Amino acid sequence: MDNFKYLETARRDALDLARRDTLDLFVCYCGIEECKPGYSYGPAIRSQYLIHYVLDGEGTYYVNNKTYKLKKNQGFLICPNVITFYKADTENPWTYIWIGFDGIKASTYLKYANLHKDNLIFEYDEDDALKEYILDMLKHNTLNYGDELRIQGLLYLFLSRLIHTAPPYLQPKDKASKLYIVKSIEFIEKNCSNNIKITDIAHYVGLNRSYLTSLFKSNLNMSPQAFLLNFRMDKACELLGNVELSIGDVARSVGYTDALAFSKVFKKSKGMSPREYRSKIT
Repeated sequence: MDNFKYLETARRDALDLARRDTLDLFVCYCGIEECKPGYSYGPAIRSQYLIHYVLDGEGTYYVNNKTYKLKKNQGFLICPNVITFYKADTENPWTYIWIGFDGIKASTYLKYANLHKDNLIFEYDEDDALKEYILDMLKHNTLNYGDELRIQGLLYLFLSRLIHTAPPYLQPKDKASKLYIVKSIEFIEKNCSNNIKITDIAHYVGLNRSYLTSLFKSNLNMSPQAFLLNFRMDKACELLGNVELSIGDVARSVGYTDALAFSKVFKKSKGMSPREYRSKIT
């Protein structure tokens, strides 16, 4: 595992990784630098996402004909294939950490942190976590498999801190509503055998019950209660085809502890009792 470079000087500590085993999200390089007065980089184009976070001092970021003056506890995002230039202040030059990364989900996670081409600047003043994550990456520069996984995990932690302090990411209304429906259905599929309620589904997706109900009605023309019931009854029909399962077994498998109550609901839904349905299909 020697596809990396590690460089340490009095002012600069950096790790450059060449492995790209993880497609979702991976670190390309990271580092920390105490810049000299007036130090600059660019104009340049990067092929990955790159975040700089200012630990001390000041500097300026130039991108898309815009100028951003930055100081301690502020940071900036560089997007792939965009010409950028940044420069340390001549009197109070900045010290910053940086981390370059890419992957299929990189842009999605950045949007969750409210970072994208229309919002390239952020602030983080809660603690020293961002700095500590980068320093931890730099300590594990031997890059054996354990270190590689640690660096990967630290990248997720780094982004999670930015997401935690960012304003909520608002997806387009129609896309967001469909996502809530998909996640609700996934929850129902995984928990069908448990005694789940609509409030449990709403809590899982982070909505109140009334709003979740309105989303189901507008997207599926039924309430979540009706969807849950239909799902359970359809699942019961599938399980009734297995003659090794008793009616009580089927009832428990779809969230009913009382076989009699299950039979009543099933008959109302399907027009026949579970035993009648079984005899019909087997």
